[in-house]
Amino acid sequence: MLALLRLLADGRFHSGEALGRALGVSRSAVWKQLQQLEAEYQIPVYKVRGKGYQLASPLHLLDEAVLQGALGEQGVAVEVHTILDSTNAEVLRQVAAHRAMPLLVLAEAQSAGRGRRGRQWVSPFGQNLYFSMGLRIEGGMRRLEALSLVAGLAVLKLVREYGIDAGLKWPNDVLCDGKKVAGILLELVGDPADVCHVVLGIGINVNMCAAEAIDQAWTSLQLASAKSIDRNQLVQALCRHLLGYLKLHSDYGFAGLQAEWESNHLWQGRSVQLASGGLQVSGVALGVDAQGGLRLEVNGVEQVFSGGELSLRLSHDS
Repeated sequence: MLALLRLLADGRFHSGEALGRALGVSRSAVWKQLQQLEAEYQIPVYKVRGKGYQLASPLHLLDEAVLQGALGEQGVAVEVHTILDSTNAEVLRQVAAHRAMPLLVLAEAQSAGRGRRGRQWVSPFGQNLYFSMGLRIEGGMRRLEALSLVAGLAVLKLVREYGIDAGLKWPNDVLCDGKKVAGILLELVGDPADVCHVVLGIGINVNMCAAEAIDQAWTSLQLASAKSIDRNQLVQALCRHLLGYLKLHSDYGFAGLQAEWESNHLWQGRSVQLASGGLQVSGVALGVDAQGGLRLEVNGVEQVFSGGELSLRLSHDS
């Protein structure tokens, strides 16, 4: 089916006869594969008598050979999968199998994509970026401080390269015009005080223009820029920025990036509400500390909050 999908990816009409000839199969076999595409990958295909078959919109499919050629020089192994439960879960399986790191796992779709606090990450086929990089970390807690915030800086730089005005929301979202365009999920296995492995999961809405299952305001790079995005170029640019920021973090710690992060925090100085389970704290966002914790002014006193289960919202009066 992928061979057929690559033929259709340009978004133009292709006759059943031409597709069959290119694939070395009958027109009937082409028809069956088209039905499978729609059923298994939820990819709509237009069928017009006298014209043939056309995807509802063009696809920029990921090319493992191109990406490995570009990123192998930087020491990153690349895997591209048609569909996974979760790219983060696959990296964790590879860590358990003692695979060498860094390893980048990408997928065209996810059947069980995950965001923070166990939320579903909507993952339609071939439209967005589902990106997980596994890293081996030595040197203790300092090397782990605020890694998700560091990744956010890399994603923000990438998004702005497409002419999109965006900013950061603590702890790990990238917003455009108040709508989420990207999110980060960090997972860790091993001993944080000694040697451990970290998975940096990054989800970016790239060419998605419609989605019914997302329960918050969202946008995509295509919607924000009015341009269809080549995801292979996007992966290469994201890796370049991410590795650059990871090097700065390794050399200087998050303290060396703290000011840059704060200068791009959209809710800096605004009234916010922080929620954790049933607990809610109201205050003014002052920024982050050198470990990536959120600094809030609560009743005139500065407090610092950190943890994976925290959720930050603007107050109604902000």
